Amino acid sequence: MPQKVQGVIARAKDAPVELTTIVIPDPGPGEAVVRVKACGVCHTDLHYRDGGINDEFPFLLGHEAAGVVEEVGPGVTDVAPGDYVVLNWRAVCGQCRACVRGRPWYCFATHNATQKMTLEDGTELSPALGIGAFAEKTLVAAGQCTKVDPAAAPEVAGLLGCGVMAGIGAAINTGGVTRGDTVAVFGCGGVGDAAIMGSALAGAGTIIAVDVDDTKLEWARGVGATHTVNSSGTDPVEAIRELTGGFGADVVIDAVGRPETYEQAFYARDLAGVVVLVGVPNPTMRLQLPLLDVFGRGGALKSSWYGDCLPSRDFPMLIDLYLQGRLDLDAFVSERIGLADIESAFTKMHDGAVLRSVVMLDGAKA
Repeated sequence: MPQKVQGVIARAKDAPVELTTIVIPDPGPGEAVVRVKACGVCHTDLHYRDGGINDEFPFLLGHEAAGVVEEVGPGVTDVAPGDYVVLNWRAVCGQCRACVRGRPWYCFATHNATQKMTLEDGTELSPALGIGAFAEKTLVAAGQCTKVDPAAAPEVAGLLGCGVMAGIGAAINTGGVTRGDTVAVFGCGGVGDAAIMGSALAGAGTIIAVDVDDTKLEWARGVGATHTVNSSGTDPVEAIRELTGGFGADVVIDAVGRPETYEQAFYARDLAGVVVLVGVPNPTMRLQLPLLDVFGRGGALKSSWYGDCLPSRDFPMLIDLYLQGRLDLDAFVSERIGLADIESAFTKMHDGAVLRSVVMLDGAKA
């Protein structure tokens, strides 16, 4: 029968979030109910609250989560009750033109749960990225559950569900960073630092972190940056060229997503280099570049969706690297909080005071 649990919703644009009772239906065909153990507070949740994604309020926020499958609906065979999973928003369909071409990381018809979670009065909720994990339990498509080794703590494992995977994947999957490459990363929050960590994991020789905040630059050094540039007082393009023999970086990753930073990233790369946009711009932003420069510099201009990841392939691999001590995911966890602390966590995130606040649930101590 349907369950009533506590969850955090955004009821209206720019209004403070609310902790309230939500109703979780029994799982239908292809669906699963997951008991959430931990969920990271991501910028995307703030975008939902502020109306920056769409206006389908009220939203059930939270999407960067790990938990345990509690119940599955008819036809579900890939996961079972008791499985420890990271939730993902790319449950590939296997049938769209991207999947048929052997590129499921671009799946254009990803699955979400068919049924709606609701408020007690029956108001339907829009779950953030089809997940809605700022709640004690959530209903998702079974394909959104990726099994990983339960030895990884949930506050760490859940971060792969969005920001950390986006950054690591932007470097390795989209940017193709490899041994000896020079890399520059604009923006040293959670996604940017994950891109730095991914670049180091791939064997990059020089990794340049760019930000306007010295604290964030120190965080970047802690996860693998070899050099830092405070762009509030230094031209980052010239600094990157100076650190790369006058040429520019092989791969430049924009984890900010603003026209100014993208233009800097464009000119900070070497000839035939790669620019990767992983920071999310807002709908009003426009970019102007001389078309001759786009042509004359060659290379590739790419955007990275979810780090171009395939959750079934990438999540277990990265958890294994973490458990082997080769990927310091603990570095991203700034604080552990409760459901009632999410609004203050948004403020800390907006102010650049944390890499990740993580909501602890399922009886875990915050």
